[in-house]
Amino acid sequence: MRKPVEAGLREWVEQVSMLLEQDGVPRMAGRIFGWLLVCDPPEQSLEDLASAVQGSKASMSTMTRLLAQSGLVDRVRLPGARRDAFRIQPSQWQTLWRSRIALIQQATALTERGLELLSGRPPAQRTRLEELDRQYRFFLRALPEILERLELEEPSGERRARARPARGREPARHAT
Repeated sequence: MRKPVEAGLREWVEQVSMLLEQDGVPRMAGRIFGWLLVCDPPEQSLEDLASAVQGSKASMSTMTRLLAQSGLVDRVRLPGARRDAFRIQPSQWQTLWRSRIALIQQATALTERGLELLSGRPPAQRTRLEELDRQYRFFLRALPEILERLELEEPSGERRARARPARGREPARHAT
């Protein structure tokens, strides 16, 4: 029998779902995501998820598919298991941020094309798109640098080993 989710944790999961809902994620998908951030074990079946977030198995199926397609969760088959389970991989955050950078690159190309189409038009007509283009370009420069700093500070043993120079010397730290 599954252990019931504590009230405080259930409330926290609901708060995560409401935050994600503001970004366009369906509330039930947000509940699943919130639960997968804190559950033990980290792999959860559809039945486990339904029990934890009080949703139907059909809803769990639809929402986990949405989360998997968006890259927020992974579908896995555990050894000896007959059914899929879902989890959040710690390393997938960098993948998610890199996909956001790729989207900004696409958006920047789109604003650039729009500005080309508006060349020769009055400045007032171009102003909004120019502002958006400047912001996209700013984030396109800044986010890769921020992600690199994050990866250098990541506590993962694998990242530390990769960043650590030979002969045991510590890597130089970026000023923050």
